Amino acid sequence: MLSKAEIKDIRALSQKKFRDERRLFVVEGEKLVAEALASGLEVVRVLRMDEIGQEAMSRISMLSTPSPVLAVVRMPEPAAVEVDTAGLTIALDSLRDPGNVGTIIRLADWFGIRNMIASNDTVDIYNPKVVQATMGAIFRVKFSYCDLPAVLAGVYCPVYGTYLEGENIYDSELSSNGVIIMGSESNGISERVGKCVTRKITIPPFSSGKTVCESLNVAVAAAVICSEFRRR
Repeated sequence: MLSKAEIKDIRALSQKKFRDERRLFVVEGEKLVAEALASGLEVVRVLRMDEIGQEAMSRISMLSTPSPVLAVVRMPEPAAVEVDTAGLTIALDSLRDPGNVGTIIRLADWFGIRNMIASNDTVDIYNPKVVQATMGAIFRVKFSYCDLPAVLAGVYCPVYGTYLEGENIYDSELSSNGVIIMGSESNGISERVGKCVTRKITIPPFSSGKTVCESLNVAVAAAVICSEFRRR
């Protein structure tokens, strides 16, 4: 049985403040827990519904429908900021939606992009919604927060930025290396980060002469862009 204090401690990990203080985060679901156990990270505790009961699992779960298993995992040491100048690096500029960030980490894993960097105001990757959306990719993709403009100013490879007025990605010459910046859906790429962009690209709409949505969801755009880079 879990005590009230133990339930409170686990529930507190839904908040960044307590995750940072304790250097712990939560993963839920058979697949994610299996990924955590295989990752080499310290798994502090594994809790199963058939052992603690449905009520207790409901109280500690951060999902709308509790999963059969939950694990508390110790965070790794913060990764050193690294840009893969020989390959591709994804940079996130002020992305706040956890589902989008988690999905982009999953995309990076799928397309073999092992390094991601993000502005310091991008959502915390240990947010439970981010962790869930990665589907285990969080344990394989190197992710670091940084002063994004300062880091980008020092790289010696193409820096691609996604803009509505950019050149058509399907007609562009794309390199096998470089940084791909994804900006927030509400504000796009910030002015400071934009000064580091050396190539502006866009995904054009194909509904010529018809009314279309203003832009794509940032995770969908990331999928199209990564696919096009890899296709070349």
